Amino acid sequence: MAVQSTTNKKRALWLRWTFFCMGLIILGMGISMTMQVKDFGIGPWDVFHYGLFLQLGLTVGTWSIIAGLFIVVVSSVLQKRWPQIGTILNMVFIGVFIDFFNWLLPEPHMLWMQLLVFVSGIFVTALGIGIYVAPEIGAGPRDSLMLLITEKTGWKVSSVRNGIEIIIAVFGFLLGGPVGAGTVFIALFLGTFVGYTLPHAKRWLQFLIMKGELYEDIYERPLRADHYD
Repeated sequence: MAVQSTTNKKRALWLRWTFFCMGLIILGMGISMTMQVKDFGIGPWDVFHYGLFLQLGLTVGTWSIIAGLFIVVVSSVLQKRWPQIGTILNMVFIGVFIDFFNWLLPEPHMLWMQLLVFVSGIFVTALGIGIYVAPEIGAGPRDSLMLLITEKTGWKVSSVRNGIEIIIAVFGFLLGGPVGAGTVFIALFLGTFVGYTLPHAKRWLQFLIMKGELYEDIYERPLRADHYD
């Protein structure tokens, strides 16, 4: 039984890490999709990263990593504890995947295709967030900052999140980042979409974990001499 329990735990851990990594890949693709039609406007943090890219060079993904690293260091100092491994991986992988998909995905030119890519990008982003958050391996640097400010001030999470994104979007706009109606739409409604994808991702993860445990129980069950099925 102890061996079986250990096997189940290892499988559950493997599934959680798989969800986490797949979610980050999907999230990076979703962000990149909105960047291919940036005239509509992109997410507040992406506006900031894009503005830094325009002013200082490097790549959007690199600035995402640098900004994330700065936030992680500040949060760790204020909380007086090391960040979770998931937070570090989130910081690095998102930047890498954004640059990869920016290189891979073509820019659509027809208006209806641009609109389709933009809307699809938002849904893909929400799906990626839901999948990577579901295993609870570690919040991203920006979410960690939001939670830290909420903890220190007692303000509502929604108020802190909106405040941070407004400030970041303004800085990004001043740097030349693409702000548009899509930026407002993402800021207002992305959380709503995640509220739909996250519970579904959690249910799927739990289903796969329980399914694995069920199969493990069946295959580990001792055979009976009078069993003729």
